[in-house]
Amino acid sequence: MTDDQTYQPLALNVPEPGCRPGDTPDFSYFEVPRAGAVARPAVDVDPDDMREMAFSIVRVLNKEGEAVGDWAGALTPEELREGLRDMMLLRAFDARMQNAQRQGKTSFYMQHLGEEAVSCAFSRALQDGDMNFPTYRQAGLLIARDYPLVTMMNQIYSNADDPLHGRQLPIMYSSKEHGFFSISGNLGTQFVQAVGWAMASAISGDTKIAAGWIGDGSTAESDFHAAMVFASTYNAPVVLNIVNNQWAISTFQGIARGGVGTFAARGHGFGIASIRVDGNDYLAVNAVAKWAAERARLGLGPTLIEHVTYRAGGHSTSDDPSAYRSADEGAAWPLGDPIDRLKRHLILIGEWSDERHSQAEAELMDQVITAQKEAEKIGTLGGGKGPSPRDMFEGVFEKMPPHLIRQRQEAGY
Repeated sequence: MTDDQTYQPLALNVPEPGCRPGDTPDFSYFEVPRAGAVARPAVDVDPDDMREMAFSIVRVLNKEGEAVGDWAGALTPEELREGLRDMMLLRAFDARMQNAQRQGKTSFYMQHLGEEAVSCAFSRALQDGDMNFPTYRQAGLLIARDYPLVTMMNQIYSNADDPLHGRQLPIMYSSKEHGFFSISGNLGTQFVQAVGWAMASAISGDTKIAAGWIGDGSTAESDFHAAMVFASTYNAPVVLNIVNNQWAISTFQGIARGGVGTFAARGHGFGIASIRVDGNDYLAVNAVAKWAAERARLGLGPTLIEHVTYRAGGHSTSDDPSAYRSADEGAAWPLGDPIDRLKRHLILIGEWSDERHSQAEAELMDQVITAQKEAEKIGTLGGGKGPSPRDMFEGVFEKMPPHLIRQRQEAGY
């Protein structure tokens, strides 16, 4: 190299999505592995011996609706029907609460459209006492554990029976009894908390495990990397879930992923067992979740799961996805719809029918409407009975300090 050598001006790489509004969706870059092609490793496999699983995708249901491969056969027909109903109930709940927000009955809502299998199937893989540290799009963890719909709606409406007393944004549920840690609006924080909870379980000699949840966009936060360091260093009994639904609020997943091929591949740098799963395949999600949970429960350390799915709806009721992606992109998503895929499988094995499906849709919607009427009798954002202002002074200190007692009295509570 000489002193007079010249250089071209430097430039940054700014990743761009495959299509924008008005473009024809193109998922030709997305390689869909054949269902059943990925073998199921032994639960005690060394993470170095399963490195390729961070680049493929575990799939069980093929295009014909058959369950094939090593990961199939873990669920009975009754368990499959329960899973289908869980997802259908969550979708019906979403539809009513989305409309309720548009009617001014609540300030905010976030749908799960297209992602129902991720949380519903994962929930069925856990045991009582295990703890999830979710983001705001895992209500299926509660639905699949029979958390009362009325209680969920009371929280969304922030009415007098809201178990959180109006202190949380709508949809930020919390239920210790159902293994659902309080949702944090600060993205990424719950990933670190999950690892800490799992470490505490191991330190105390318990048998319970934790599950952390994060979106693809939030993996760019420092909390993600801190969680990975602690999980790998201390061999924490935790399952770390990345929900890759292709889009953050308005930024496609390539921004957070960067140059690495997959999100799951990030686990390799930490020596963590890493695996990708078809997030729209209920059977595959449940099978991989059980496998990862068993590893944690046997003291074999953390597992990183990338759930490959698609956010079919807007990011929230405050979002307009037509501003940044093609309106036809959801329909072109190659992994299909999770409810339709499980429905097709059940019909194929003679355990379901179109008639039963239509009947179940009607019954589940009636169940949601009944719960909605009960919640709205108590109150909504637009009227009715709300939490007492006294609640803002409670639940902060074990023993209320004098200055808060004085403030509460001055406020008349």
